[in-house]
Amino acid sequence: MVIGDGILTPAISVLSAAGGIKVDHPNMSNDVVIIVAVIILVGLFSMQHYGTDRVGWLFAPIVLLWFLLIGGIGAFNIWKYDSTVLKAFSPVYIVRYFRRGGKDGWTSLGGIMLSITGTEALFADLGNFPVLAVQIAFTVIVFPSLLLAYSGQAAYLLKNQDHVVDAFYRSIPGGVYWPMFIIATLAAIVASQATISATFSIIKQALALGCFPRVKVVHTSKNFLGQVYIPDMNWILMILCIAVTAGFKNQSQIGNAYGTAVVVVMLVTTSLMILIMLLVWHCHWSLVLIFTILSLAVELSYFSAVLFKVDQGGWVPLVIASAFLIIMYVWHYGTVKRYEFEIHSKVSIAWILGLGPSLGLVRVPGIGFVYTELASGVPHIFSHFITNLPAIHSVVVFVCVKYLPVYTVPQEERFLVKRIGPKNYHIFRCVARYGYKDLHKKDDNFEKMLFDSLVLFVRLESMMEGCSDSEEYSLNGLQTMNCLQTMKSGDFLLTENSSTFTSNMERTISDEDSIVPMKSPLAANIVRSSGQTSQNELDELEFLTNCRDTGVVHILGNTVIRSRRDSRLLKKIAIDYIYAFLRKICRENSVIFNVPHESLLNVGQIFYV
Repeated sequence: MVIGDGILTPAISVLSAAGGIKVDHPNMSNDVVIIVAVIILVGLFSMQHYGTDRVGWLFAPIVLLWFLLIGGIGAFNIWKYDSTVLKAFSPVYIVRYFRRGGKDGWTSLGGIMLSITGTEALFADLGNFPVLAVQIAFTVIVFPSLLLAYSGQAAYLLKNQDHVVDAFYRSIPGGVYWPMFIIATLAAIVASQATISATFSIIKQALALGCFPRVKVVHTSKNFLGQVYIPDMNWILMILCIAVTAGFKNQSQIGNAYGTAVVVVMLVTTSLMILIMLLVWHCHWSLVLIFTILSLAVELSYFSAVLFKVDQGGWVPLVIASAFLIIMYVWHYGTVKRYEFEIHSKVSIAWILGLGPSLGLVRVPGIGFVYTELASGVPHIFSHFITNLPAIHSVVVFVCVKYLPVYTVPQEERFLVKRIGPKNYHIFRCVARYGYKDLHKKDDNFEKMLFDSLVLFVRLESMMEGCSDSEEYSLNGLQTMNCLQTMKSGDFLLTENSSTFTSNMERTISDEDSIVPMKSPLAANIVRSSGQTSQNELDELEFLTNCRDTGVVHILGNTVIRSRRDSRLLKKIAIDYIYAFLRKICRENSVIFNVPHESLLNVGQIFYV
């Protein structure tokens, strides 16, 4: 429904702003208004990739000026036309209104709903402003200005009842009409931007939860995590928005659709809020009951009103929401099944060690980077590969890419490397960590950085061995050394001359072959001369260099899931057609990891659910 909101808000906002031209030029056709609205929409969506950081400073003055103007014009109209309209604040009049209007009066609540739209998307503002700022702005500026604006329009209509269709623009005094029109158009663009940002935000969150197909997410701000841009969804929203604008050609029908989307979003938000109060905040049941009664009493009233408008445009957000719900549910179901398969079928380190240094295979010269989503164990795709093709590279590195909720990860802290098994196995695990602004596309030297991290690890490991005469390996490949017990845990960063290791490093603790970073300072730098470099270290470094020169291959798993033959028809359609289609059009791992095609090897396997 929020995605539907992101489609309908720009449509109705821009169409309303463009309608102001027709008020000043009554002979203008509706087609011209629609063309103007479409041009504004295309411009709005085309500018999304710049983000709001560069132009965001304009939004606050525009919106502030907008509210001050509509509030001022409203106060002027109340004074000029009929100040008795302020009696409407008495709840007695709404009771009389419902008695007099009956069913038609009740269904008009669906239109009244449009006066508070935008509040359902306040969550997106939390990516840009602190909570207190939103609360103060809404209470001190937004709410009073809206009350004055609508009261002023009501006062104007009491004297000009034939202007009900274009009451907003017709109630503007002639001297400030065109300045007000410009501000209204800019405010409509800002309002549209807010819901578009809300749509991007909620899609990003769904993507992080595995509930949305893989799409490219661009973070447009260094300071705010919530400011994102999703190119694919941007153009889909634009096409649907233009289709709604040009298809309906009737602002009231778009309003009906808009009201339906907003009230359903509010109902779902309230339902989730009840769960939060019970399960997270552990609020007293009486407080939860009061909140539930007050909220649902209002929202269910509006919801019952918009139900009468389903056949008058209200069906649009329902169709949009249903389509995206099917896509998200099928994607999540397929993704969960794939991950469960990889978790349950992963190979233990003991199995790898039991194969011996050659792994029971022909070890061909070269380095094989095996990409996996698992931070522990050996992925099933690896055993599948060596079972069907009994040969593997001399050096194997399991690469796991993880994204952290930080802006960027410094390159010197990006890679965590550990060895799996004894040295003569030449098997490593590397966790590459990226911030939300770090892009693999800009990591043209990712392969080189990965290799350099292996070299650094070998040198560091050799230095640590020099601190102790004893060394032993556990089954999960953790090397235990006496010198580590005599030091505080620390992080060793290699300088350019490869002779000095500085403090403040990330120590990795292995538990069932998992890697957990722990920060702790080291008391002093450890300096060693080049003469202390062991022959074993030189041999392994030479071995790694020769393997790199021979060739590097990037091995990516491609697990395909299909429904069993005895599955229900609905499941077959969901898995074999919808999920398969989504997997086909989504970003492939080779694109995400920026793997060169000439050194890419996809290993496929079929999994039946």
